[in-house]
Amino acid sequence: MSQSVAYYNVHAQQFMDETLHLDMSALYDAFLPHLSENAHILDAGCGSGRDSREFLVRNYRVTAFDASEKLATLASAAICHPVAVRTFDQVSEYQAYDGIWACASLLHLPQQQIPQALATLWQALKPGGVLYVSFKRGEGQREHNGRHFTDATEEQLQSWADALQRLEKITIWQTADRRPGRDEHWLNGVFDKSPKQSDKLITGGKHRHFLPHLCASINKSSEIDMAVAFVKATGLKLLVPDLQGALGREELPARVRVLTSDYMDITDPEALRSLMLLQEQGAQVRVFQSAGTSFHLKAYIFTYVGHDKSRHGTAFIGSSNISRQALQDGLEWNYRVDYPSDDGFFEALSRFEELFRHDNTVPLSDGWIDEYEARRVLPPTPTEAGSHEVEEPPAPTPVQTAALVALKETRAEGYSRGLVVLATGLGKTWLSAFDAAQMGARRVLFVAHREEILHQAAETFIRIRPKSRVGFYMGKQRDMAVDVLCASVQTLGKNAHLERFSPQHFDYIVVDEFHHAAAPTYCRLLSYFAPTFMLGLTATPDRTDRSDILSLCDDNLVYAHNLFEGIRSKLLAPFHYYGIYDDSVDYAEIPWRNGKFDPSQLAHKLATLGRARHAERVWEKHGQQRTLAFCVSINHADFMAEQFQKRGFSAAAVHGRSELSRGEALEQLRSGELVILFSVDLFNEGVDLPTIDTVMLLRPTESKILFLQQLGRGLRRAEGKDKLVVLDFIGNHQGFLHKPQALMGADMNHRQLAQYARKAASQKLDLPDGCFINYDLQLIDFLKSLDGEGTEKDYCLLRDTLGRRPTLTEFYRFGANLSQLRKQFGHWFALVAHMDDLDETESKLVEQQSAFLTELEKTPMSKSFKMVLLEAFQELDGWRNPPELSALASQSLKVLQRRRSLLGELPEAMRESPDQKTWQAYWQRNPVKAWVGGNTKTAGSFKIADGYFAAAITLASDQIDTFTALVQELVDYRLASYEARGNIEPVDHNVSVLPNSELARTGLPFFPTLKIACGHFRTSLVEAEEYRHLGEGYGQLNPNRHFIAQASGDSMNGGKNPIRDGDYLLLEQVSPNQAGSITGKTLAIERMDEAGDTQYLLRVIEKTAQGQYVLKAKNPSYDDILVTDELSEQFRTFARLESVIDPLELAVGQDFMREDIAGLFGAEFNRGSWNVGHVFLADASAHVLLVTLNKQGKADNHRYMDHWLGEQRFHWQSQDKTTPESKRGRELINHQELGLTIHLFVRENRLLNKQAAPFTYYGKVGYQSHEGSSPMSVILKRV
Repeated sequence: MSQSVAYYNVHAQQFMDETLHLDMSALYDAFLPHLSENAHILDAGCGSGRDSREFLVRNYRVTAFDASEKLATLASAAICHPVAVRTFDQVSEYQAYDGIWACASLLHLPQQQIPQALATLWQALKPGGVLYVSFKRGEGQREHNGRHFTDATEEQLQSWADALQRLEKITIWQTADRRPGRDEHWLNGVFDKSPKQSDKLITGGKHRHFLPHLCASINKSSEIDMAVAFVKATGLKLLVPDLQGALGREELPARVRVLTSDYMDITDPEALRSLMLLQEQGAQVRVFQSAGTSFHLKAYIFTYVGHDKSRHGTAFIGSSNISRQALQDGLEWNYRVDYPSDDGFFEALSRFEELFRHDNTVPLSDGWIDEYEARRVLPPTPTEAGSHEVEEPPAPTPVQTAALVALKETRAEGYSRGLVVLATGLGKTWLSAFDAAQMGARRVLFVAHREEILHQAAETFIRIRPKSRVGFYMGKQRDMAVDVLCASVQTLGKNAHLERFSPQHFDYIVVDEFHHAAAPTYCRLLSYFAPTFMLGLTATPDRTDRSDILSLCDDNLVYAHNLFEGIRSKLLAPFHYYGIYDDSVDYAEIPWRNGKFDPSQLAHKLATLGRARHAERVWEKHGQQRTLAFCVSINHADFMAEQFQKRGFSAAAVHGRSELSRGEALEQLRSGELVILFSVDLFNEGVDLPTIDTVMLLRPTESKILFLQQLGRGLRRAEGKDKLVVLDFIGNHQGFLHKPQALMGADMNHRQLAQYARKAASQKLDLPDGCFINYDLQLIDFLKSLDGEGTEKDYCLLRDTLGRRPTLTEFYRFGANLSQLRKQFGHWFALVAHMDDLDETESKLVEQQSAFLTELEKTPMSKSFKMVLLEAFQELDGWRNPPELSALASQSLKVLQRRRSLLGELPEAMRESPDQKTWQAYWQRNPVKAWVGGNTKTAGSFKIADGYFAAAITLASDQIDTFTALVQELVDYRLASYEARGNIEPVDHNVSVLPNSELARTGLPFFPTLKIACGHFRTSLVEAEEYRHLGEGYGQLNPNRHFIAQASGDSMNGGKNPIRDGDYLLLEQVSPNQAGSITGKTLAIERMDEAGDTQYLLRVIEKTAQGQYVLKAKNPSYDDILVTDELSEQFRTFARLESVIDPLELAVGQDFMREDIAGLFGAEFNRGSWNVGHVFLADASAHVLLVTLNKQGKADNHRYMDHWLGEQRFHWQSQDKTTPESKRGRELINHQELGLTIHLFVRENRLLNKQAAPFTYYGKVGYQSHEGSSPMSVILKRV
């Protein structure tokens, strides 16, 4: 056909002139009478557009295409209607058109391709539709005037038609060519497709599933009755989503009754437990106790109100029980009975009523299931299709296995709380069920804020613990005598409900998706209960969103596996992401409040014809086979589905009020009957859609989590699916800025977003293999325009990202400049007040208690104890009821034991179970004494009265809860920032295989973006502090004065000790009054220019004979700067250079893959030379030792005896060939004299999660002694 396409591209205008005005009315009269008014016609191979124009004039809906790009362009202009460029094999629509017109177009295909092209068009034709085709009358194939022709006879046309299914009739006739000077004859055919009928008999099998019929009936019915001999969990889960939807309708929830039996013990106990959950939601479930009586019922009865407002009914009577095989692929016959046309419906309903109330029928209960499980004996061989159908619980994935190991280890270390971060799609809820089973938890509490999550959790726990009783505590449900309780925090979090349980009632508590709620909502619940272990779960990609839950988990991040890691581990599909500029909507016109657009105005702005057309074009270009599109409202979803249908695509909308149920929609999407499904929120979570290969986001998302959940619907891997395409429609508004952050799993301020845009534009983003990110240029420009900084700007960005005001911990972890904050506003809550984010009570408290809150935020902390005491004080409700000192000391110890990372600050004798009297005395010396003012001459914030520890400030009773929340926010921040310093002595949990890599090293603030401008002034922003560690070789270091920064520029690159661009510098912060003698010293000079920007200059300070200072560069290419009186007012001594740091010093304690180690020494990685345990780098004068402690799987002669001798010394055994006299042996023994260094990298095991494990760098080591030869045993000591 390409030959013909090329011809028409060249002769397009000539063809237009010859055909556009021909009178084809005789052919229209044979075709159009088959169509209803406003029918949808596909003009397949429209040529000049002549026929499309006529159909449009007659008020038909038209979709037109042609394979010639030039013809399509001219035709579109001539008829003022879009004409797509595509070929017959690109027609993928399913039952989309009432009529298809293929006039003189199929004839250009090779003869062997015509049957497939007809089948493709036939599939796109609706039942009852009509297809018109025409060929030149003749036989065989030929080339004529640069075009290919396939001619046809009546017999040939009839043969092609006979291959089409559901062909009702074909009409064939001849006509003469109407063009001047032509004497050819044409063969015309009209193919009528038989209309779709309501099948009375559903026979099952591959293409006639019973399931869609049930789903459709459930969706429209007000009364649902099912009676089956047995229920299998595999089949029930196919019906549960639609049954839950029917029970949960806002208007007129359905009555659902299910009757099954214990006949032959085939019914699954697991299925019965799931039916118990359905019963919790309002269904009535009963069991017929057969007692030897046969029970072979398979009846499904539905009652609903028809369009005429009268009662209608449908019953299916047949052979299908509730099993996957019976509902899907099995050959099962079920006969349909409809009322009012068949009174047999009422006969079936009457018999159901009798059985439902039969003496042998009992209500389903947990007790009955327990008894049934105890006596159940499944027949040894299947009695019916699906009777032995079993779906084994899934085994943990490699990621879940790694998380389970980490959870087990964290409990062994003494932690009672922990956080796990898993990307959407990696199975957080499954992990919690696996871990509860691993721990042997007897009673489990699963807490979430949405009922949908709780229902999914209940089903998951039943799969893993099929013998457990599972219940709910939400809404009006109050189950207590259960093994697994799924509770909404809104209900259980109230004191009246908490007090119905003892604090020790649950062994294991799961807090899921905590990012949806404010921390105080959960604090009450978590403070009340004392489980053996509490697990926090989130899919939040960055530290910002998870800071609150991390504090509730005692800052114990047990395990994390983000989106990119999930893709790299082959558990999630790679994605191609397209950020599409949404130019049809001016988002600035839509009100924006609390991180959200006004929903009604947003829905109105999004449902426009222009935007729908834009979406269609983008989808046609990038979309794949099965698309899930997310809309902002029901009206928006319906509108988009209608617009896509008008364009000839098989599309549908599914929501709570749609005619199509969720079950039907999924089935049609899987089968290919639908190519695009528009939804509001029914598919955000918990839906198994592995074959979805395109996700289209047609609405803003209020949070990173919602964005990732919608993205996650398509990330499941499936056979034949190589990637997920994401089409995200984005406006140039702050409401979309969280999306790049969510996608990359990183929090970004405005400046970092601008940098991200630059990397995206140049395709330099660090993405997993197979992934791709592209933004329209308008969006790149918008993101670039954000470049800049400022406390208020960062606050607004974070507030918009979270959809609420941030906490101080979140702001700190976001990377905001806290020094600038305090310089500008004084303290945190002053900024919050300035941003109008405090309510009336909070504002009053911040004003009244400003001194205390400021002290709390800024008070020096050499240890964590002051904040630990405050946390314990608040847990004891101390503002309301001052605790006794003994109770406060005991609770403080519990906090420390819970926050294991802080326990190392205590003397060893105090860490676990010290004597109460000894412990209380220790605690009173510090921090009690500090808080009551014992260390100063001023009055403290607290006081001791009659053995009670009480606040020295006065609070009204109605202020206490609010004040508690404000204080806890500051306590969380102080502990989080304190732990980030890393100066806490580690607690030795049993035996440590690997010593602490940070032993005897001091953590110093590291400013990766603070460049000391060498030679040229450069504006720079001090980002939030990271901490890097230096050893004793750098002298006595103080984290409050010393810090690390990188040099920028080459002005100091000269002389004996040059400072090069990128060097790491150790500096001591000094004030002008503390700098002492500065002559001859290298100083960082701070300058505040006229614009208020802070700039830095690194120079050697010299003095002229006249006493003026000169800032001297070591590089002679740079001029010295004479500090005049005018300039001196702008300069301030900022820091003194102590040393240039060896970059390897900063790598100590970090993990590196084998292939990344070479780069630390400026070497190239070569697998042949680096796949050994001892590498010599001549250019770096370095020996690199790569040690694996546990060498299972190695041959005996490779299992070297490597182990730690305490914290500082290491026993290393060389390879067999190494002797003290060999070159390598001599270099190790005499490395200092030879100017060589030895570097030690150690890992415990060769593999981690079935992949190569990284090595931890322990820094430089020195030779101490050796013994033996071939191999040598060498004792090395950390330098």
